[in-house]
Parts: sequence; structure tokens; C-alpha cells
Amino acid sequence: MTQEEYVVVSMSPLPESFVESLFAPFKSQLEGGLKIIGVFGKPRDEVLEILESADVVLGDYSFQMKIDGEMVEHMKKVRLIQQPSTGFDHIDLEACRKRGIPVANAGGANTASVAEWSVMAALMLMKRILYAHETTKNGEWAQWKLMDMGTFDLLGKTWGIIGFGRIGRETARRARAFGARIVYHDKFRNEQAESELEAEFSDLGKLLRMSDVISIHVPLTPETREMIGQKELRMMKPTAIFINPSRGELVDEGALARALKEKWIMGAAIDVYSKEPPDEDHPLLKLAREAKANLLLTPHIAGANADARARIIQHSVQNILRVLAGGQAESVVNM
Repeated sequence: MTQEEYVVVSMSPLPESFVESLFAPFKSQLEGGLKIIGVFGKPRDEVLEILESADVVLGDYSFQMKIDGEMVEHMKKVRLIQQPSTGFDHIDLEACRKRGIPVANAGGANTASVAEWSVMAALMLMKRILYAHETTKNGEWAQWKLMDMGTFDLLGKTWGIIGFGRIGRETARRARAFGARIVYHDKFRNEQAESELEAEFSDLGKLLRMSDVISIHVPLTPETREMIGQKELRMMKPTAIFINPSRGELVDEGALARALKEKWIMGAAIDVYSKEPPDEDHPLLKLAREAKANLLLTPHIAGANADARARIIQHSVQNILRVLAGGQAESVVNM
């Protein structure tokens, strides 16, 4: 009996022909053929009908197309939802779990990219590179002013890491190479990683009070939403640097803008926003335009450079092929 072709429904804003080209080199690994159906931008009723025939769903990397409970109900034979990114907060994980549908992300594919961005951001802010560049470019020799403002090394400083998963640990590994002391906070203590990275476990409050650099690397959940607010920012040192390459909703953005404007902390680097792209009157954008803060803003690019995207595509394609061939999915986040 010949296996009928498998149906992969792509929710990402990519042409079907492009998605087909990603799988083309590997089609011989499957007994049946492979049919790609792109549904991004199609009417909801049409999407629901197409989902009934799907064997695998490739999620939307742009997070515009949410997978809710009704969509999951129409996934009659889906074996895997593969999200081509690290984040997955636009997918109803519980609805998927109840129907026995594993959801996998591209865990690990952009780990090094985000860790490198975090270290870069810390160094730029500690050495006030943005201010030094702007003033020098504009003909102002701000050498003494920068000395008065204070610029710092990472050597000998304490880097507090909130969330000690893959990205948190890789950030620790790189910060250690610069001579930083590592403390971390996580739901789960990892004694093996503590030994390997010479890291110290801490409760959140102590970490916030003692760290010179604080970076956050946790998923967005009801428990982590706005876990950094006015109270937590007030606990940080006036010389502290705060870095968020994870999710905008983890932080009270208005409180962060106030913390920077009133100098509760020395600086912040933000790659993610509660709404993307942020509105023009977003408090952090307004503050950055006033040029009165040591603030680095980037457009959710920390984990999406060219190298990371290549690894994400490779991981996603291989995971889908593995499942269609009868194997177990890797990087499952809901089972």
C-alpha cells in the first residue's frame, strides 16, 4: 500500500514554493509525498477547513496568526505543531495538550545569538557607547564628561540572570569569559550548571539588589507577566544595567521608562515590546528620542540574525520530517 502524501499547513507569511524548497532535499526520506498549504492571511473559515487535513502545522514566526482552541479542535490528525521560533505564547498549549498534540519550538537554535546580543548590550551600556558615538560624531569631545558620567568594565561585576534555561546558561558562559560573577534565579535549581559555570543560585530579591547587570530569559506565562515592575526596579542598584531580549510583557514598560528617566538604574537594553512594532508614543521610544537616557532599543532582532534563522529553519524541517517518519519530536514544550 502506498502512503498518501502528507499535508503540512504553514501559518508563516512565506510563499508555499519557498516552504516546499526547504523540504525538497529531504522528500526521499518519506514514503509518501509532501504537500505544503500556506494559510497566512486566508479567511478563518477556510483555515479551519484546511486544518482538518493537516498532518503537521508549521506555526507563524511573526506571531500574527494565533493558534487558539477552536483551531486545535479542527486539527483532526495533526501529529505536531512546529513553531519556527523560540517563543510560543501565541499558541494555546493547554488546548493542544488536551488533544494530545505536541507543540515544539526551535529551542536552542538562537541560543548563542541571544546570548551574544545580551553581552554586547551590557558592554555598550556600561561603556556608554551610544552617547560616546553621538557626541563624537557631532563634533563634541566628551572625554571628560564621559569620565564624570562613569564608564565601567564587566570584569569583576556581578551578572544576575533571571531564567537559567539554554539562553540564560549561554549568557552566563560568555559573561564568565569577561570575568563576571554569575548569580541566577529560576523556578528550578540547576546544581550541575552551577558547578560548570561557577554560578550561584539566588532568590529574586537578592539577585536584583546585588547585580550590576540583570538580564531576563524566561518565557511569557501568567506567572512571569510584568515580573519586573516598579518594586523590582526600585530594588536594583543605581548603577545597574537591565537587559530584556525575551518578551516585552515581562516588564512594566512605563515603570522602566520612569526608572531610566529618574535614574533609578544606569541603563537598559530592550529588544522586545508588549506590542510590536511599538506605537510612536511608547514610553521607551519617547525617552530614547529625548536622548536623556542610557537606553539601547532594537527591533526584536537579538535571536533572529541570519545564522540563527538558518538554524531555526534546519531544526524545524528536521523535526517535522522526524515526526512524519514515525519518530518523536524534539524540543516539545507542552507534554
